[in-house]
Amino acid sequence: MSDQTHTTADIHQEKVFEEHIVACLTGEQGYVERDCPSHYDVAYALDTKLLFRFLKSTQPEAWQTLEDHYSAQAEVEVLKRLEQALRQNPTHVVLREGIKLVPNIRFSLCFFKPASNLNPDLTRLYEANILSVMRQVTYSAKNRNAIDLVTFVNGIPVTTLEVKNLLTRQSFKHAERQYRKDRSPAGEPLLTFKRGAIVHLAVDQDNVSMTTRLMNGKTRFLPLNRGRDGGAGNPDVLGENRTAYLYKDLPDGKAVLSREVLLDLIGRFIHLERGGSKEALIFPRFQQLDAVRKLLADAKSQGAGQNYLIQHSAGSGKSNTIAWTAHQIINLHDDDDLPLFDTAIIVTDRLVLDRQLQNTIGGFAQTEGVVKKIDGTSRDLKKAIEDGARIIITTIQKFGTEHLAAISGQSSKNFAVIIDEAHSSQSGKAAQAMSDALTRAASSSDEIEDLILAHQAARGPQKNISFLAFTATPRNVTLERFGRIGSDGKPHPFHLYSMRQAIEEKFILDVLQNYSTYKAYYQLEKAIEDDPEFKGRKAQARVARYASLHPSAIDQKVEVIVEHFRRHVAKELGGKAKAMVVTQSREHALRYWQQINAYIEGKGYSDLKALVAFSGDLEVDDQVWTEAGANGFPETELPKRFDGDEFQILVVAEKYQTGFDQPKLVAMYVDKKLAGLQAVQTLARLNRTRANKERTFILDFQNTMDEIKEAFSPFFEVTALEERTDLNQIYDLEQRISGSSYVISDEVERFAERFFKGELDTQDRLELEGTVRLAVSRFELDEDEAQKEEFRQLLKSFARFYTFVAQVVKLHDPWLEKLYAYTSWLSRLLPSRDVPPDIEVSDEMLELSAFRLQQEAEGNASLQAGETTTLQPITEFGANPYTEEEEKSLSEIIGSFNDRHGTNFTREDFLRFERVNREILDDEMLDMMRNNPADVVYNAFSQAFFQGMVRMFQQDNEMKSVVMTDKEAREQATRHFFKRAQRQAQGG
Repeated sequence: MSDQTHTTADIHQEKVFEEHIVACLTGEQGYVERDCPSHYDVAYALDTKLLFRFLKSTQPEAWQTLEDHYSAQAEVEVLKRLEQALRQNPTHVVLREGIKLVPNIRFSLCFFKPASNLNPDLTRLYEANILSVMRQVTYSAKNRNAIDLVTFVNGIPVTTLEVKNLLTRQSFKHAERQYRKDRSPAGEPLLTFKRGAIVHLAVDQDNVSMTTRLMNGKTRFLPLNRGRDGGAGNPDVLGENRTAYLYKDLPDGKAVLSREVLLDLIGRFIHLERGGSKEALIFPRFQQLDAVRKLLADAKSQGAGQNYLIQHSAGSGKSNTIAWTAHQIINLHDDDDLPLFDTAIIVTDRLVLDRQLQNTIGGFAQTEGVVKKIDGTSRDLKKAIEDGARIIITTIQKFGTEHLAAISGQSSKNFAVIIDEAHSSQSGKAAQAMSDALTRAASSSDEIEDLILAHQAARGPQKNISFLAFTATPRNVTLERFGRIGSDGKPHPFHLYSMRQAIEEKFILDVLQNYSTYKAYYQLEKAIEDDPEFKGRKAQARVARYASLHPSAIDQKVEVIVEHFRRHVAKELGGKAKAMVVTQSREHALRYWQQINAYIEGKGYSDLKALVAFSGDLEVDDQVWTEAGANGFPETELPKRFDGDEFQILVVAEKYQTGFDQPKLVAMYVDKKLAGLQAVQTLARLNRTRANKERTFILDFQNTMDEIKEAFSPFFEVTALEERTDLNQIYDLEQRISGSSYVISDEVERFAERFFKGELDTQDRLELEGTVRLAVSRFELDEDEAQKEEFRQLLKSFARFYTFVAQVVKLHDPWLEKLYAYTSWLSRLLPSRDVPPDIEVSDEMLELSAFRLQQEAEGNASLQAGETTTLQPITEFGANPYTEEEEKSLSEIIGSFNDRHGTNFTREDFLRFERVNREILDDEMLDMMRNNPADVVYNAFSQAFFQGMVRMFQQDNEMKSVVMTDKEAREQATRHFFKRAQRQAQGG
């Protein structure tokens, strides 16, 4: 062990830090220190004496056979065979698989920790591995260059470390430069990609970075840091360096270079990723390693039935983290050496199963048949579960079918359900069907109440299912469904790698760094003699749509887009940069694409071509268009064709706004209202890194900088809840439904008795529907449209909230389950609101007399440390909760009314306006508000709101008088509720 004393003259030098690392490795981690001149073989890049000591001590019979066959040449033959193996396979593979010599002599080069302790011989062999460290390794036959530290496993090098000292003003960046400039891998077996050490570390007292491939000046280092205060770097360690986690066990984890972690890395994490002609040796970043190991440790101690929320930013390497977790959790044993999980099921919410995820996980399988990809029917999925497949990859949709609902007897098996992008996967009936499939056992009870309670219990936490939810952007529902309750009583992620840390560590780009917004100014004029009346919001929406689709409006935006791309974007990435145009509808996408092509052709630009992406058939100007027909090749070829050099701009409508990984995207042109998760996920298409990609550009024609910053802020650092949702609200909803004039409890009971009895036939369906239609008849007789619409919304709110509450806690209340089943049918059978016929707005009726596009703002919209907002709990139903700003605004409106009219209206009086909002905010109005600027849609909203106010106050003459006569106060109230409607439309 290195343990030397120093004077004040040299205590600050680099060698002291180097000695300290070695002392910790030898004194605490079981390493042996070796001497380079005596023990390092430059030609083989091995500690040959240690290698032979390991082979002879752990496999004496094989060594005796070797000596019998090769006599004095035994050691030479082993070295020749090992050298050949290292030339053919990466070091980690050789360590895993060992070598074979004639006649059938097999040597293991490393023994990995067994999954259980059932075989003590395997544990003894694991402990027999020899970990060693060597200082100042002169590795080359061509020069006297020396690497500060090299660690070995059984004489085979696995890591190199260049150590720098902040006290002499040298940092890990100097170590990186040293690797690039003075550590050429050519002709050096220790430094050769795949053949030599697995990973090269640049280390100082505060930071660590790593690379698995030295390429001189092109070498790319990645941070191997823990993160500090939500950002990059490492936290302080009492009495130690911040990088002590590399060589010293700390309270929250074993050292990276400890026997347990290093051999775990070699045996279960490191892998060679191949894509075409490219290869990359994947060594986990710290947050990946930390998340997987902490998940497994918790699952080992707690058993099945736990929830885990992993909030890992885009760019965190989520596919690999999921793959590592799945492969290791199926081999996890508890403290009694019993297997913990029978099957890991990886669920994605994408209809087209994530090919990258499939390929990554399939690539980890070292045993044939471990991974089952379900590309086919749900019948295949059912069979895979029943056959006991170890890892299943599928989509959430396949769990929502009759096939899986019929599975019984699975409660005796334990499942680890790993959810990719959990913000949407686990919030509805599909998720419930999955839980049903994995928990339902055949019931022997004939009691209806027992059966109903069993149904309800199946919705709640299950002792045989652990949910591991991965997302960069957890919603409030996600946090409450999967978060761990902290000391503050609120749910928190089990593991965090924040957007801020990913940006600071340069794993993703900050897409808000160059943000420009534009505002459109329209002037429409009537183009016909007569003056037809445009009643209702559909006409208003069509006028707004007409304006946004008008060639003059699109032409000006197209000019901005193309010229900006040519001036600022085209030269990026050595001329390979690409851009995406995000539009609000399929027709917008097609017309943008047509006019971009026309503009390019008119200008004679030969270096620019555009593609368009939209789903299905689209009829425009009496012609039917498809994506394939427009582009001239099948839809499936688009990602590959866009990646080539022929096309630079992709115009999209919904398609490719999420889950599309194209690192060459440098610019995005947005002509669609974005908010919340949709804004984050859409703009995140730009954040993928690539060599020489230093910046991105966003030009936004619809949203303001403040709106986009507000959308990003909950997810910039750790996502948190302001407070937990009050689950008792389910009884408030239940009372409002049960107390309505439409629902009679006896009918609910009669429905439930038949519905939950077991197998149902056609006659049962007729009886069930007949029972529910009694309520439908009462509903149809009611002439109060506002009350009827409120009831429709109430049913939807109850269905959503009950599903959520029942997943979070076990309710033990059969009445709620009965009401849920009954109202699910009732909601489907209720007649929808009368919809007036469409009103066509054509060129003959309107003309766009003036259109002007003006740049509003340009600059940096990036968030800073601490600029994080909390998510609100689920509180009100059918109405959004009031923010403090809105409370102030509402108070001002009330005061203004009362002052002018000598009345004494209260906050509660004015909250009756909320009922107006609920009445007019149907899907059509919400869609119009989502896809149009505020100035375009406000007129339609204000007219609808005014009509709703008149209806609301027909029985209140005093209020009606105020509403009708005071235009200023009426406008003030309308503006206030318009802002609230915008929040609802944008998911706030």
